[in-house]
Amino acid sequence: MEQTFIMIKPDGVQRGLIGDIIKRFEQKGYYLRAMQYKNVERELAEEHYVDLKSKPFYNGLVEYIISAPVVAMVWEGKAVVATGRKIIGATNPLASDPGTIRGDYCIDVGRNIIHGSDAVESAKREIGLWFPQGLAEYKPHGLPWIYE
Repeated sequence: MEQTFIMIKPDGVQRGLIGDIIKRFEQKGYYLRAMQYKNVERELAEEHYVDLKSKPFYNGLVEYIISAPVVAMVWEGKAVVATGRKIIGATNPLASDPGTIRGDYCIDVGRNIIHGSDAVESAKREIGLWFPQGLAEYKPHGLPWIYE
């Protein structure tokens, strides 16, 4: 089973889309392993986006992420990183297909509602960064109804 890091960004929180986004991952059959609703400290935002530090939009992105609360989550399941990215849609909402989160809920790339890990390696790094205390340990009783 893979794990991925998903963050509902300030615009998704402010627009009241938390439940709708969680529902999409639950309906697919993925399991929520950790979740926190929090105001992001600048240091955490800078470390999260460290790979984008050389980009001209980096400072604006950091300012945006610390501007209001986010919902940080860890989801688990088969191929959750790649499939999670499909559920989310393209980074540019105008290129996102209808039925994806970004395709259904947003227009501008600067307000694209959600972040999802782009690879298993980045998921591990982001999970460690956002959930240093670890994840909830449990075995979901619904596994046999989703996986052979």
